[in-house]
Amino acid sequence: MKISTANMGREEWLQLRKTGIGGSDAGAVCGMNPYSSPAKVFQDKVSSAVSELDSEAVRQGNDLEDYVARRFMEVTGLKVRRSNYLYRSAEHPFMVADVDRLVVGEDAGLECKTASAYSAGQWKDGNIPLHYILQCMHYGSDIIGLNQKEPNSKGDAGFSPVLILS
Repeated sequence: MKISTANMGREEWLQLRKTGIGGSDAGAVCGMNPYSSPAKVFQDKVSSAVSELDSEAVRQGNDLEDYVARRFMEVTGLKVRRSNYLYRSAEHPFMVADVDRLVVGEDAGLECKTASAYSAGQWKDGNIPLHYILQCMHYGSDIIGLNQKEPNSKGDAGFSPVLILS
């Protein structure tokens, strides 16, 4: 099921995300996200308050998402576009996905990630931090309808790592 987010305000979009376990929640629910925990996800989902992480790293990641998508297109020659949908699994309605971009003409999505100098080593030699792998695997074929394969890094740690799932 697809829910349009094209004309949705930020507050409404954040409220919609609270209605299920999203990709960003997957690593936390599994206890593998160094920035969150199962208890934090639970509190977010049952609380009536709408909040989002607000740190300099989160802000920079949000601000740089368009840049990372453009650089990905330059480096790979592939075109990407915003999805403008929140996807909900028909079989497991608690599972939702809000992928950063879809790759045009490919059965693939793109998650744009940035790394600070402190975390760049986690991306060395094409490695991907586990909580990001879980995020991509969560999206999978059941929610978005992609032909799920293992996520891989198409960036380099000196620039901005990006994940592509296909």
